[in-house]
Amino acid sequence: MEPKHLALETVSDDELLRRLGELVSHSRRIEADLVAHIGEVDQRQLFARFAFPSMFAYCTEGLHLSEAEAYRRITVARAARRHPVLLKALRDGGLHLSGMALLVPLVTAENCAALLERATHRTKREIEELVAELSPRRDAPALIRKLPQATVEGRLHEVRIGTGRRHPASTLAESAASIEGRSELVPGRVDPAAPPVPAARDVGTQPAAPQRPVLEALSPDRHKVQFTASSELRDKIERLTALMRAEIPDGDLAAVIECAVTEKIQRLETRRFAKTKTPRKVSALTPTSDGRRYIPATVRRSVHERDGGRCAFVDEQGRRCSERHRLEFHHRHPFAMGGGHDVANISLLCSAHNRHMAERDYGRSAVGRGRHLMGGVSP
Repeated sequence: MEPKHLALETVSDDELLRRLGELVSHSRRIEADLVAHIGEVDQRQLFARFAFPSMFAYCTEGLHLSEAEAYRRITVARAARRHPVLLKALRDGGLHLSGMALLVPLVTAENCAALLERATHRTKREIEELVAELSPRRDAPALIRKLPQATVEGRLHEVRIGTGRRHPASTLAESAASIEGRSELVPGRVDPAAPPVPAARDVGTQPAAPQRPVLEALSPDRHKVQFTASSELRDKIERLTALMRAEIPDGDLAAVIECAVTEKIQRLETRRFAKTKTPRKVSALTPTSDGRRYIPATVRRSVHERDGGRCAFVDEQGRRCSERHRLEFHHRHPFAMGGGHDVANISLLCSAHNRHMAERDYGRSAVGRGRHLMGGVSP
């Protein structure tokens, strides 16, 4: 029998997309049923038939789910027993499991419908921002502190800017402990009857796990940013803070970083999109093409402003691509086919849609052979 991954290579594009959509719908129904079953087993305490002290232990040790999978599903399952509409939202695809687990501590009989409506088809980050809006938290102090010596060479420092809750890893561990004790899940609170959370390992004697930067919303206009920096970066931040004392007398770390980032963005946008405080107007006599691939600064600036610094691709359903990063200038009428550099013929596209449009104009094989010669501008 031919392996499935090889058989898929013969499937047409439209059929492949149709199958994927069906599989996603099917997986949502399965996920909702799985959560419902977990909730019922938890309610009946059936895990006690086996050598498991809790539903969390049964899920992780008996069903071999990861800690995160078990936490989210048990959290949502318990809430769904009080609010069955949660299962319907999960089954219909209106809300994903990760987002629903974030909302559960805020859901009540009175706000359930309104909360689900606001969270429908939102990304996890957008739901985090919604939670921060409904349940804002205090600002975290700006600080720089040295971390314990790790096994890797070099000194590392933790830099925190802005405001926020604890690191997701610690929050997850505490939430798992709460599940063990069958308590209601309350952000930042651990059930006193729950088993103790394992202490963090000694990073001085064991390899440290890679830490991902944290960017969390605390309230609609306040965020926590946390990352680990080298000694060199720490020294640069201190030097910059000293140099900016006239502008920022209190040396506020967040304000210093914001000024530095703003200036860097301005420089990059000036170079890439020709943005400037005193732009020259686009002349109606601007030549459509002089035989070079270089797009005039006035055209790049006007296109960036017209497209709102966002990919301009619109699909057959009328949806516009949301990508605002890694943007490229695309010739609607290809440059290699005589297309000019006038504003009407240029648009901003992300790299994926720029390639997609090039494949439509030239064919997939031709683009595969020549893409490396095109640079950041489409043909």
